[in-house]
Amino acid sequence: MVEINPVLVEVERSGFVESWHRGSVAGLDEGGAMALRLGVPDEPIFPRSAVKPMQAVAMLRCGLDLADQELALAAGSHSGEDFHVEGAEKILSGAGLTAEALRCPPQWPLDSSAALDAARDEGGRSRLRMNCSGKHAAMLATCVAAGWATEGYTDLDHPLQAAVRTAVEHLTGEEPVTAGVDGCGAPLFAVSATGVARAFRALVLAPPGTPERRVADAMRAHPQWTSGTRREERRLMDAVPGLLVKCGAEGVDAFALGDGRAGIVKIDDGAMRARTPVTVALLRALGVDGVPGIDAAALEELATVPVYGGERRVGAVRPAPGVFP
Repeated sequence: MVEINPVLVEVERSGFVESWHRGSVAGLDEGGAMALRLGVPDEPIFPRSAVKPMQAVAMLRCGLDLADQELALAAGSHSGEDFHVEGAEKILSGAGLTAEALRCPPQWPLDSSAALDAARDEGGRSRLRMNCSGKHAAMLATCVAAGWATEGYTDLDHPLQAAVRTAVEHLTGEEPVTAGVDGCGAPLFAVSATGVARAFRALVLAPPGTPERRVADAMRAHPQWTSGTRREERRLMDAVPGLLVKCGAEGVDAFALGDGRAGIVKIDDGAMRARTPVTVALLRALGVDGVPGIDAAALEELATVPVYGGERRVGAVRPAPGVFP
């Protein structure tokens, strides 16, 4: 019998619950044991952009050498703000390349203000503004560092992507059940949600100076480079000292705290609005409120997503009652 994931989130408008989102959750304690399990997090998923820190680890293992800000950009999904574009250009120029080498698709910036600027000043979408351009620039720079062809760097059989698969297997402790193509055109490997949580735990617990720890430290030190100045991931990492968090499309959030507590959220219907409220609820279930220096007010603000009617707040997207301890 197929297990149905529970309702994790409800959408309330004017006192009436009009929508629900089901999903799965895995929370690991400091020792890596399962502390909270909702639904079936052992089923394979495409982590989407939550895989980017693992891809960045693979690139460092292959000889990529970046400053921390650019490394955070390579492991992130940026908003297309000007400093993100400049960072991607810096990675490319350091490898003797230009934006012409990028194979990620042209897109509008995720940041609405940056999108307006791009429409006014640049006339449309661009590969550099695409949220994965930092990763793609770093992939190209890795190919140059390793002496591999830059042509076909997104092909599944390219040496770079073989190295990425090896890193995913090592960090998750699993062999992918299948491979697909992510929205940016790079290969994507399906592993369990729990495996992704284990991978994030491995990043923060790795010895300083290792590729794993370098990625975790760069992302935590520069959260605006992994997402953007106004993004939820940046606000979460600012609110919780030592937190590493990375979202992925289709309702994925993966995180780890410096002491090894880790977790993952996967929303069944892919609704991104449901992601952060569940992540905050899972963090709290794992005891994050006791982390020294936590910004409790900022965390509380992120615990729900406002629902508006006209110009008034009339409800919220919030964790379903009784689901989280």
